[in-house]
Amino acid sequence: MADIWTGETILTTDRLILRMFRRDDVPLYQRICADPEVMKFLGGVWSAERTEATMGRANAGARGGEGMVAVERRSDGVFLGAAGLGVEQQWYPDDLQVGWRLIPAYWGQGYATEAGRAWMDYGFEVLGRDRIVAMADTPNHRSIAVMQRLGMSCLHEARLRDGDDEFDATLYAITVERWRRL
Repeated sequence: MADIWTGETILTTDRLILRMFRRDDVPLYQRICADPEVMKFLGGVWSAERTEATMGRANAGARGGEGMVAVERRSDGVFLGAAGLGVEQQWYPDDLQVGWRLIPAYWGQGYATEAGRAWMDYGFEVLGRDRIVAMADTPNHRSIAVMQRLGMSCLHEARLRDGDDEFDATLYAITVERWRRL
């Protein structure tokens, strides 16, 4: 079986490298996913095992353009978190969803927007998608602001259920036609 922890670069931007996870990213991402502030709007903290398994699945799908993969700052190689594309099987199975999850120290510096834009470009240009969505808990104003900066428009709000938990979510989307005009 091939090693999936290669750190292979998938995309680059002016400031970021979007790459597959490496083994040395595991404890860093586990800290992010165990941080109550980061996970407040993402269903609660994750166990170390769940986080590593999720990273492995993301790496397995990364070459095909799916999965939240590592975000690294180009200037110094600092691990910032993860961003990527995926299919939201439970609620929006026909749409590709863009998402991000960064260390709080790097919030508010435009990294989520830059990574999100690169992934949307990939989704439209390489994967040939007609629409990309993003979803956030309605009170997650930071993520909603990123969606707006990406040129996405609000489609609707919904009350969703994840297991025993219910939450208010806001769905944003952008079509390939709108993306081409930006």
